[in-house]
Amino acid sequence: MSKPSLARGTRDFGPEIMVKRTFIFDQIKKVYQKYGFLPLETPAIENLSVLMGKYGEEGDQLLFKILNSGDFANDLGPAELESGSKEILRKISEKGLKYDLTVPFARYVVMNRHQLAMPFKRFQIQPVWRADRPQKGRYREFYQCDADVVGTESLICEAEIVTMLHEIFENLGITEFVIKINNRKILSGITETIGAKGKEVDLCVAIDKLDKIGKEKVEEELLQRGFSDENIEKLQTLFNLPTTQIEMFATLKNWLKDSEIGLLGVDELEEIWILVDKMQLNSPKIAFDPSLARGLSYYTGAIFEVKALNVSIGSISGGGRYDNLTGTFGMPGLSGVGISLGVDRIYDVMEELGIFPEALQLSSTRVMVTNFGEDTLARSLETVAILRQKGINSEIYPENSKIKKQFEYADKKNIPFVVILGSEEIEKGIYLIKNMKTGEQNTLTLNQLTEYLDV
Repeated sequence: MSKPSLARGTRDFGPEIMVKRTFIFDQIKKVYQKYGFLPLETPAIENLSVLMGKYGEEGDQLLFKILNSGDFANDLGPAELESGSKEILRKISEKGLKYDLTVPFARYVVMNRHQLAMPFKRFQIQPVWRADRPQKGRYREFYQCDADVVGTESLICEAEIVTMLHEIFENLGITEFVIKINNRKILSGITETIGAKGKEVDLCVAIDKLDKIGKEKVEEELLQRGFSDENIEKLQTLFNLPTTQIEMFATLKNWLKDSEIGLLGVDELEEIWILVDKMQLNSPKIAFDPSLARGLSYYTGAIFEVKALNVSIGSISGGGRYDNLTGTFGMPGLSGVGISLGVDRIYDVMEELGIFPEALQLSSTRVMVTNFGEDTLARSLETVAILRQKGINSEIYPENSKIKKQFEYADKKNIPFVVILGSEEIEKGIYLIKNMKTGEQNTLTLNQLTEYLDV
């Protein structure tokens, strides 16, 4: 007999946790729908031809591959075994678990492009899987909550993402946060300006760590990545930008004046700021962060990262503009922009801040009706049926047990009210209800009971 255990990097979510997670999902979903995003689900399993090559070499290694059905190694001979793991993989696995929601979304858009109204706005809340090394805050199975719009280059979409994020986090009670924004075009312009054109990826990887390892360590990594001392000297403007928004944009325009793509990136960011202001967002919590790069290579324009303040966990959301993600599936030139929220991190932030609403109940049951055997069972069943017809979440204790045991069950399940129906109550035609939190008891008629509970 084997001892029950969980696969590494996965978790069970009991009722107490699920109530809170469901609250987060509901708040996110409500805002997504408010902004016109439609729901979408894609399969957990995708063909490896869809997934491979979309996340870089490291991402390919982190894909969970699924062995082919049946005798998957039947066709492997000595030649295949000697050819290496990549060749063997092609023979034994054709499918994998999805790594994120964006690439399957792009695949869906291409396959259904003639039926979709463009621009197409969708939200998706589903689990994804990564064969990562499990550690605190990093799991092999976790949920993503994405919202994307494809088929338009309008910066109104970026501005709406900003306002949507404000509404989501404020609805969740997270009031101290900042939405950091940058533009990949600015990063391309910087490489041109410092004489390192074509090394955007190396620059992004290094400066993305600026807030974690500091300026000196970033410069050391740049040297290791092939940047010269002259390149790094010209990069100093990036590390010494003014803090005020107007002065920062002015400095960037002057610094990148000889880079057409760099100036375009600055213009796009300024336009986002203007649009957000026109959307009447009070005290927008947005900041330009020139060190923000985001890891995924498919971003081409604005990039976002949301950081919760005054907590041990930092980033809780990220996203950006991508101009050709569908191009890998034979549909080039379709621009899109999206955002992804990390539910697990948001949960941890809310736990640390202690801001989950007190009204959240462990049990969805509002009232339990007692069961004292055959003499009272008919009335108990009738009562619970009437309460359910009235839309009141109700349950009956399934066994004929002492009242103490029934109270203990209701208390342990956090059921707020118990209707006590003994022989005496049935004979008098009354309903005795007990508030399990205060201990208060009231005698009511049936109409009074349903009104009392329907609050």
